[in-house]
Amino acid sequence: MNLMLKGRGAQINPSNKFFSEVRPSNPILFPGENDKPQVSTQYLFVDAKTILNKVDSPDVPGDFSLNPYQGCEHGCVYCYARNTHPYWGYSAGLDFESKIMVKQNAPELLDKALSSKSWKSTPIMMSGNTDCYQPIERKTMITRKCLEVFWKHRHPVTLVTKNSLILRDLDILKNLAIHKLVSVAVSINTLDDTLRQRLEPRTSSINKRIQLVRQLAQHGIPVVVLAAPIIPGLNDHDILPLVKKLAEAGARTVRQLVVRLNGDVAEIFTDWLGKNYPDREKKVLNKVKSLHKGKLNSSAFGERMKGSGLIADIIHQQFDLARRLYLMDDTPIEYDLDLYEMMKQKQLSLF
Repeated sequence: MNLMLKGRGAQINPSNKFFSEVRPSNPILFPGENDKPQVSTQYLFVDAKTILNKVDSPDVPGDFSLNPYQGCEHGCVYCYARNTHPYWGYSAGLDFESKIMVKQNAPELLDKALSSKSWKSTPIMMSGNTDCYQPIERKTMITRKCLEVFWKHRHPVTLVTKNSLILRDLDILKNLAIHKLVSVAVSINTLDDTLRQRLEPRTSSINKRIQLVRQLAQHGIPVVVLAAPIIPGLNDHDILPLVKKLAEAGARTVRQLVVRLNGDVAEIFTDWLGKNYPDREKKVLNKVKSLHKGKLNSSAFGERMKGSGLIADIIHQQFDLARRLYLMDDTPIEYDLDLYEMMKQKQLSLF
């Protein structure tokens, strides 16, 4: 019987490719509740040099992203962002979700960037890499402070999250929404909360996220749901009822992405799958390979997140049918880009 780590997605620490020495993949364990092993979370407070990241991928909407945190305690086992953690000297596995870098000066850097005479208004995505509402945000309030900066400058922002903690900032979000300066993407890829607990261990429950969609929509905040990733053999069986429930909650539309196991994520996910679903390990991996021409990952723009082949086509056809059946609003969200320029001119006139 496999001994699973409580509250963690990854169960191993793959070696860091930037280190010459090979480190053991098994983590150092601490006794936890009911003698189940645990790995404690460490928060590393850092001062970032820059905070806005230029988005060069044609697969990702928007021109810039902002990540207040590096690493993510949510621990989603499939997360493509895990591969960024080795650049900081850590592993993409357990380290990614237990060694969290907190960019404590993010609001100040954002304010400086938006105060620049050369900055042109364009929606900035929070986060794009790691969740800006992961558990530590409850104490640091860095995301809230960044939202206050966006409101100060009347600058558009989009948020992506799996955590109902975002409702704490409803007051700012409502102000931004009134002026067409915000949208929220809530990530929900299954109705099965048991699967969610294993796949995304420290995220809000599925019911809480559906309620989150409903509450945001009721307050006039545009909500898109990201059904991502779809993993054939695990969460591709309830696409129609998922979209129906999201439509009833008030989501404008649903966007789907298929799983891709890039870099160290392939090892992490395969280990997780064998420990959680040994009876279907080979079946799921073979289906994932079918999405990417016989491999676990594709790096080709335009294909890596959509996949190709029969199974990918079936997944996308189901979502297309669901959107037609449940009358989702598929029109693009519009942002007011002029308010920022007006505020900038007003501020400059004071000097």
